[in-house]
Amino acid sequence: MLSYQHAYHAGGPADLHKHIALAELLARLTAKRRGLSYAETHAGRGLYDLSGAESRKTGEATTGIARVRPDPESPFGKALAAIRAEHGAEAYPGSPLVARALLRPEDRMTLMELHPAEAPALRQAMRGSEAAIHQRDGYEGLLALAPLRPRKGLVLVDPSYEVKDEYAGAADFVRRLVAKWPEACVMIWYPILSAGRHRELLAGLRPLAALRDEVDFLPAPARGMSGSGLVIVNAPYGTEHVFAAVHRATEGILAPVRS
Repeated sequence: MLSYQHAYHAGGPADLHKHIALAELLARLTAKRRGLSYAETHAGRGLYDLSGAESRKTGEATTGIARVRPDPESPFGKALAAIRAEHGAEAYPGSPLVARALLRPEDRMTLMELHPAEAPALRQAMRGSEAAIHQRDGYEGLLALAPLRPRKGLVLVDPSYEVKDEYAGAADFVRRLVAKWPEACVMIWYPILSAGRHRELLAGLRPLAALRDEVDFLPAPARGMSGSGLVIVNAPYGTEHVFAAVHRATEGILAPVRS
């Protein structure tokens, strides 16, 4: 949705879940020399200021990244340090900058962002990189371009879920993408709300081989999102260690849900 802007939520508990997992997964996928195509359907602006008015209004970063001391040798710790060395101590990287910090010269990045304010900000945040940035609907855009080159890929699907049918829409997109680009690993993030609409997403992904991780936020919020979920489709061997690393890094902030 074009009304959504992630600056209000940057660095919160859901971002920790998503970005630490993304960094760990990227580290695993780039361990071998074969090039990787990295893509996002909803890239956002890429870089956030935790001292800005949006972040201060919600205070979500104080319940997330402010409570974490990332291991400087971990993938996320390295990415965060690189961004803050360049942009200052109050900078927080969105997923495009986390990926940029961890990708290699032989890898390629394709970012989709439709929002008329976020897309130009994304171009500014990614200046100096060779990322292909498209201001278009992410689902339409990636389905039109897939399969990307190199064929080995990782796609992050991270919509706002502001409308009810976006859960089913995300699942439909992933099924169509994997059918067209079977070499792609796809990571889908979703919020856990009292309405339980994420179950529609999970039902739509059921035909695909996938790993899932859900966490509750600590302490439990009084209202709104109570937790965060990730599904990885076409997960590479050893992906369960990705989630284990997230849980170790966020102990006391995110509580793994045992299903």
